[in-house]
Amino acid sequence: MSHTEGYSRRRLLTLAAGVSAVFTFDRALATATSSAASGGQAMQTRAIPSSSESLPVVGLGTYRGFDVAPGDPAYRQLPVVLEELFAKGGTVVDSSPMYGRAEETTGELLSIHEPRSPAFLATKVWTRGRKEGIAQMEQSFSLLRTERIDLMQIHNLLDWQTHLPTLREWKEQGRIRYIGITHYTSSAYDEVEAVLKAQQLDFLQINYALDDRGVEKRILPLCRERGVAVICNRPFGGGELLARLKGKPLPAWVSDVQVSSWPQLALKFLLAHPAVTCVIPGTGNPRYMADNVKAGFGPTLTDAQRHQLIALVS
Repeated sequence: MSHTEGYSRRRLLTLAAGVSAVFTFDRALATATSSAASGGQAMQTRAIPSSSESLPVVGLGTYRGFDVAPGDPAYRQLPVVLEELFAKGGTVVDSSPMYGRAEETTGELLSIHEPRSPAFLATKVWTRGRKEGIAQMEQSFSLLRTERIDLMQIHNLLDWQTHLPTLREWKEQGRIRYIGITHYTSSAYDEVEAVLKAQQLDFLQINYALDDRGVEKRILPLCRERGVAVICNRPFGGGELLARLKGKPLPAWVSDVQVSSWPQLALKFLLAHPAVTCVIPGTGNPRYMADNVKAGFGPTLTDAQRHQLIALVS
């Protein structure tokens, strides 16, 4: 490492830590928690249908949690969040220009990660107009400090007809590896379905949770039919699901599937669906990240276990 690289890393870690002793304690605690979780196993992966590339099943959403500046006390937690993800085999980090400073924060922290960050970088275009879309995506490259983005998505289908040709062109050029669309509400399912049927896409990012199962009827079967990878956003139903489950006893069989919390079980419920490729719970809390990644280990839920959970929240 050069003197300049070393200085840059120390400077950013100082910003991220705020108080270095606190940062070191949190990192050690989180790493110990994470290491105890997997027992030496590897996180499960699923194949991206359009390429057969393997993708780890638990990733990270940066909405809200990464919309913070270096001076914010919450910022000092974020290097540990990423370390929890990467140390347990996760790679997917999803962001968007819609998420405030999240892209910039992500780029800052990944730029100093050692060894080199293994992140599968996903972001979005969220504007109208071809020129505006190109300018926004170029800004994403700059903020994320990368020359290649793994997945570029059209956020909430905004002006998708205009942006899709640009995405296809950039994919051919190798600037982006995969293309997709996103949405987060059932009111858009008809349009999502129409686009999936009319266009060849690599990914769909969509809302799916134990208490929000509308995609099971048509969207998920269509993705399997069309060879589209599925990323689940809002996997905790926007937070309402965990609030409803808080205090309830876990099912007696959770040890059989290596689960120790409701968040893990809620994520495993989604991963038991054959169309789902990856879940991206959002957090800026290292302990939550350490808990979430455990859903990527151990046996898959059976149909009977899934039905029991559905009945529990119905």
